[in-house]
Amino acid sequence: MAAVRGAGAEFDVRSPKRSAAGGMPLFSWREFACGWGAAFVNITVTYPIYKMIFRQMLHGVRLDQAFGQLRSEGITYLYRGIFPPLAQRTISLSLMFGVYDSTRRPLEEFCGLNQYTAKTIAGITAGTVEAVLMPFERVQTLLADATYHRKYKNTHHAFRLIYLEHGFKELYRGLVPILWRNGPSNAMFFVMREEASKRLPKRATVISQGTQEFISGACIGAFISSVFYPVNVLKVSMQSRIGGPYDSMWVVLQQVYNERDRKLRNVYKGLSMNCTRAFFSWGIMNSAYEQLKKVFY
Repeated sequence: MAAVRGAGAEFDVRSPKRSAAGGMPLFSWREFACGWGAAFVNITVTYPIYKMIFRQMLHGVRLDQAFGQLRSEGITYLYRGIFPPLAQRTISLSLMFGVYDSTRRPLEEFCGLNQYTAKTIAGITAGTVEAVLMPFERVQTLLADATYHRKYKNTHHAFRLIYLEHGFKELYRGLVPILWRNGPSNAMFFVMREEASKRLPKRATVISQGTQEFISGACIGAFISSVFYPVNVLKVSMQSRIGGPYDSMWVVLQQVYNERDRKLRNVYKGLSMNCTRAFFSWGIMNSAYEQLKKVFY
């Protein structure tokens, strides 16, 4: 959710795994391949929208101003910084579902926890594990910021220069807001997704079922992304800095609030575009995932 986070009812985290008696491996390469392909399609299509949202988060400008910035920079820079989210998202989607299911099933079957408690713990665990991939998100932030266009040539150059000049710790600047975002948003996603899967009717035709899955996933993604939008604003603000002190979330929140004329609505600039992106992003991902699943299965 980097994100931007959320998904649709068609994802079945139990599909690649069965109990030990089922004889099926714990992790299925087919699920990884489907998730990788779906993430690839999603990021490629929605990345230009992400950059406009990013500029609104970072500078507090209007949508037309953010669009104007990208237009003035030209097509050459439009997809600059896309490799980190591609690498991160394809891997994180696999971790998200694998770690979640591997944690949830033991909690329910062996620890006797009720399903909602187990899902919440498993979702938070999966989100915490995903945070290992944070350096990709860190570099993506810097490459998307026009301030660093001349300083960092590409992803590899940015990783190398940050490490040499500031050390390994600098790659994890902004870790706390990512942990606050990943864990709770994962837990909300899995609970809402499975509730939607149970309660929504099964449609008679492929088109109507696919439309329902698209809308269900898109709505869940847009809702969760909107709830955690202020956390993402703080994350972007932290990660747009190189060197210097590691300020807490509270200090950064005060700084952002003061920089934006001490108006709460200015902290939410970019929310509508972010919501739109999340809606279509998860809709595209869910649709791509389902199509790829037909190919691999």
